[in-house]
Amino acid sequence: MKKIWQKLLSFILILLLAGLWLILSPRPAFAQINTINYSNTNLENRDFSNADLAGVTFVAAEMRGTNFQGANLTNAIFTKGVLLKANLEGANLTGALVDRVTLDGANLKNANFTEATLTRSRFYDADITGADFTDALIDRYQVSLLCERATGINLTTGVATRDSLGCR
Repeated sequence: MKKIWQKLLSFILILLLAGLWLILSPRPAFAQINTINYSNTNLENRDFSNADLAGVTFVAAEMRGTNFQGANLTNAIFTKGVLLKANLEGANLTGALVDRVTLDGANLKNANFTEATLTRSRFYDADITGADFTDALIDRYQVSLLCERATGINLTTGVATRDSLGCR
């Protein structure tokens, strides 16, 4: 009878140790499905119009003249990028990180930058007609420059560009 109890206790102890091992063992982190990384790539004059690029990374990418018209760029990451004369007309950049990006001469008509972070980025000569910057984080100096030419109402959100920037 004593041997049966010893075997039973040994079995229970083995099960407990196996359970603890499963619970405490490190698990691999799984990458986000469909994650694309265009970091340090030359995307000059590429056509991404109407593409679903949500969450895609464009770090230090060369994107002069690139077409993002109507693209879904929700939560995309653009840092240290060059988007000179790029076309982002009607693009959805909700929640995007646009840090240290040059958007000089870009077409931003009706682009949605709601809750985007647009720090240390430039918008010289960019067409912002109808762009929505609601709750976006933008450097004060850039906001003052954008307000000088802010016109139109975003076709998707119905928000006036001047109102979204907080222009007076």
